[in-house]
Amino acid sequence: MLSAEQLSLTAKQAAQHAGLDLAGVAPVREEDFPEIKAFADWIAAGNAGEMAYMEKRTETGELKRSSAKNSVPWAKSVIVCAINYNTAHPYSVDLHDPARGWISRYAWGAMDYHNALMPRLRQVEASLRELAGRYGIALETRCYVDTGPVLERLYARYAGIGWIGKNTCLINQQIGSWLFLGVILTSLELRQDEPVPDRCGSCTRCIDACPTHAILAPGQLDARRCIAYLTIEKRGTIEEEFRDSIGHHIFGCDICQDVCPWNRKSAVTTSSPEFQPRPGLFHPELQSMADIGEEQYRQMFRGSPVKRAKFAGLKRNIAVAMGNSGNREFLPALEKMATGPDLTVAGHARWAIEKLRSLPEQTESESATKPQETCGSG
Repeated sequence: MLSAEQLSLTAKQAAQHAGLDLAGVAPVREEDFPEIKAFADWIAAGNAGEMAYMEKRTETGELKRSSAKNSVPWAKSVIVCAINYNTAHPYSVDLHDPARGWISRYAWGAMDYHNALMPRLRQVEASLRELAGRYGIALETRCYVDTGPVLERLYARYAGIGWIGKNTCLINQQIGSWLFLGVILTSLELRQDEPVPDRCGSCTRCIDACPTHAILAPGQLDARRCIAYLTIEKRGTIEEEFRDSIGHHIFGCDICQDVCPWNRKSAVTTSSPEFQPRPGLFHPELQSMADIGEEQYRQMFRGSPVKRAKFAGLKRNIAVAMGNSGNREFLPALEKMATGPDLTVAGHARWAIEKLRSLPEQTESESATKPQETCGSG
């Protein structure tokens, strides 16, 4: 009979052969995880904003994500796998070109991260099934890549993959925080790994750098204030109080990870072609993005996470970034958006027009050459 340690070792070796960078095993004992209550409190405080999927409940009223067993009652262990998507490109806080915007690093690739990770998880799953079949062990498994009611980062912490930083991102000491996570729920009793210690120490760079003050306290994020939420999940109007702080971001935000010392000093990069930027997505030209029509948008972002923002949402974000650029050369593009059919896009374009026109005349030439200050750039 195979031991729990042998089964765990098989899973980790299979993960390595599949091209995954990290793998660990966590228990399905959420009642022992103090973070579960914190998650319930976070939901109760309304911090999930419009992300209703986070609030789904069981028939008994329990949050579905509070336990993997709510969806997979036979689960006994969780295999957590991670892959590094950090490419050798500059960070957003180091770039200050007013003619360009920013798309979050995770969305640059030619392949959606779900599709990049799931086949690798299937390879691990197949190795376990082959071994279980050889020894006549009954086995059930289920794989998730950010699609199931599972708190991946929490399991990753208890699987020893990394610790959850003050910005709520999972951080690995050797790789950093540029990690895609996938989980395999299994009916096998595997040898569990130990959580790694929190190594954020007294550092508060992520908290200090957040332009919208979305990190309320270490490990406490108000998604409703987060630039990633505002530019991806938020539908309709972005509140004016946040528009200035959105800066040049048109899809997602990397600031709290860009300033993290574990990413600045020790993060490794990947050469995997699937994570390299598609043409035009690294630090994209705002004018070029504004000129994209709906059909071109569908073609350009086919299979990309950027489609989550929807066409109107991306245009809305581009209008805000143009307004924040200080560059009056964007006025013709904004005037076109302001008279377009989408009322939300038009409203944000009018806001941007008003902001650019309110600038002193002498800043018009300066805005194209003088770097803008960006929170967290130090």
